[in-house]
Amino acid sequence: MISTDEDVRAAIERELPGVRGDLEQLIRIPGVAFPGFDHAHLDRSAAAVAELLRGCGLEVRIARAGGQPAVIGRRPAPHGAPTVLLYAHHDVQPAGDLALWDSDPFEPVERDGRLYGRGAADDKAGVMAHVAALRALGDDLPVGVVVLVEGEEEYGSDSLDRLITDHVEWLRSDVIVVADSDNWEIGRPALTTSLRGVVSCFVEVSTPHGDVRGGPVRDALTVLSRLLSTLHDDDGEVAVDGLLGRPGTGVDYPPDRLRQEAGVLDGVRLIGNGRLADRLWTKPAIAVLGIDAPPAGRALHALSHRAKAKISVRLAPGDDPASAYAAVCAHLRARVPWGAGLEVSLESSGAPCVVDATGRAYHTARAACTTAWDGTAPVDIGIGGSIPAVAIFQRRFGETAILVTGIEDPYCAAHGPNEGLHLAEFARTCLAEALLLRNLARIPG
Repeated sequence: MISTDEDVRAAIERELPGVRGDLEQLIRIPGVAFPGFDHAHLDRSAAAVAELLRGCGLEVRIARAGGQPAVIGRRPAPHGAPTVLLYAHHDVQPAGDLALWDSDPFEPVERDGRLYGRGAADDKAGVMAHVAALRALGDDLPVGVVVLVEGEEEYGSDSLDRLITDHVEWLRSDVIVVADSDNWEIGRPALTTSLRGVVSCFVEVSTPHGDVRGGPVRDALTVLSRLLSTLHDDDGEVAVDGLLGRPGTGVDYPPDRLRQEAGVLDGVRLIGNGRLADRLWTKPAIAVLGIDAPPAGRALHALSHRAKAKISVRLAPGDDPASAYAAVCAHLRARVPWGAGLEVSLESSGAPCVVDATGRAYHTARAACTTAWDGTAPVDIGIGGSIPAVAIFQRRFGETAILVTGIEDPYCAAHGPNEGLHLAEFARTCLAEALLLRNLARIPG
């Protein structure tokens, strides 16, 4: 019977080799929910996750609500015990330019204590942290669990709200654990208490189409370049009126640490004003993610009449995706140069949120992290990215405690080339979740 902290630690250590093997199998499945990718791989990864959950003794269903497949597993609570919803996602970001990877992104490989591969950290490690805790506790699991592993988080969780409506009776719980966020640093855990939202949209400009080689008629690429440059002022601050910001937390980033973690080249200045933590977590940010244009090496000596860019707008907690999108559209329409044609279209959006980090569930989570990290207490942090599910859970499940736990570390390169999971931190994360599930059953009421 598992009762002491050392019993849980020993059980996790026993399960970790098998957990890693199953994680490697998941990494090999290139499940990307973006348009233009083979979505059959998402069916494969959903089936693999379903089999893992069945192996933990859960009743499992694969569900859709107009989007990509999600996996829902359920094991009822013992009499009088709480039910905990464990969330993760099995879809991943596209691999991007393969030349930037040191190894095949979908063939896991270990180097210097990290397991490299797309999804190794974000968020197949989150799936396997749940599996590790359930395997370790086994028949001694003292709480009910619902496991929800969605298949389109990286594409905005567009169908998650409908999925919850369709399966709400299965998903009701007393505590929600979202295993899809960051730890503060290697050796220091974190609980995420604020998340930025996101608006992703396309901006397309058009100019007259004809055999023109410059002069009074401007090309679409020049128009687009000038238009995109208006999104920031000379200091790099977002220049779009109507986007909100808010004060940050008491934690701050030393500039040298951020430069090292982000791989900022010598001489490149950090943009914006104010505390770094605010710039990262609680102020809006805009980035140009891609531009459709002729490749420079094959460009003709003729003007482009259409050009298109994808921009990502990160929203501060307290902002609203619809009003933020309207503000961006108004900004662009007011500034498109020389009367060029302009089309702005929304790709996806997700709401920002602030998590109430008080109460018995959070106290239990902090204690579990402190034990798993050998006495190092977690830090409450914000993150600059988005987890649309958190805001959806807040809206749909009211006062249910939501614990956003760390899987990644500052060097994991979650959306970039050479994404890698720090294996020692992963082991601590698995232990912390197993301790949390055991200890949540001890909360009276």
